[in-house]
Amino acid sequence: MSLRLNRLLLYLPLIVITLFFLLPLYVVVVTSFKSFDEVSLQRMWQLPSGINFDNFRLAWEQLAPHLWNSIKLVVPAALLSSALGSLNGFVLAKWKFPGADIVFPALLFGMFIPYQAVLIPLVQFMRTIDLYGGLPGLILTHVIYGIPITTLTFRNFYAAIPSELIEAARIDGAGMLQTYWNILLPISIPAFVVVLIWQFTAAWNDFLFAVVLTNPSNWPITVALNNMAGSQIIQWNVQMAGAFLAALPTLLVYIFLGRYFLRGMLAGALKG
Repeated sequence: MSLRLNRLLLYLPLIVITLFFLLPLYVVVVTSFKSFDEVSLQRMWQLPSGINFDNFRLAWEQLAPHLWNSIKLVVPAALLSSALGSLNGFVLAKWKFPGADIVFPALLFGMFIPYQAVLIPLVQFMRTIDLYGGLPGLILTHVIYGIPITTLTFRNFYAAIPSELIEAARIDGAGMLQTYWNILLPISIPAFVVVLIWQFTAAWNDFLFAVVLTNPSNWPITVALNNMAGSQIIQWNVQMAGAFLAALPTLLVYIFLGRYFLRGMLAGALKG
């Protein structure tokens, strides 16, 4: 009996916290199916009188042109930052060089630089290299901002791998890149899952860099969602439907790949 009570005391707060965090999602889903006349603060928690898919159709018509922009942004940004982070983590963990203990903390310092602090010089730099207004400049920004966290993840993952594997490869005559490609890369899948999901989510949900660095034709879906609001009347039901559509890819990623994300973390990817 005491065991059941202990489990109840353990799970009850977790259930309450989970429900609390799911409340915004409930409001988004419920409101997205309501007609415009049903949307009000007094009826916010009530279920819709009927299922209305017109909101999703209207939201999709406005967001669809920008969906491809988000895909073209997140795929290369996640892949490039993950690949560079993997190489950096390998060198910093298993191929020590003079000054590595200074380079690693300096690299991690980039994680703590606020976006707002670099906006003006970033815009000026993008104009200088002729990447302002398009997706390549935004991709480059997310790759650079993603390198610190991906490097930290891979460095800690590779640090948990026995150094005897690296020494054996060196004795067999393998160089740095051969050792990485033939030995460490094949066993890096858990760490790659972690950083790819992390970077995919960060790039997909970004708004600040996207609204500053891209022009309207290259807006990702998050910026387009913000501009769905009308100047006089805001159709909250259509806005909520658009918010659900914009959040759906990241929700699906965590629903179907969430267990692999946790396995990667538990495999040592975020140990330190």
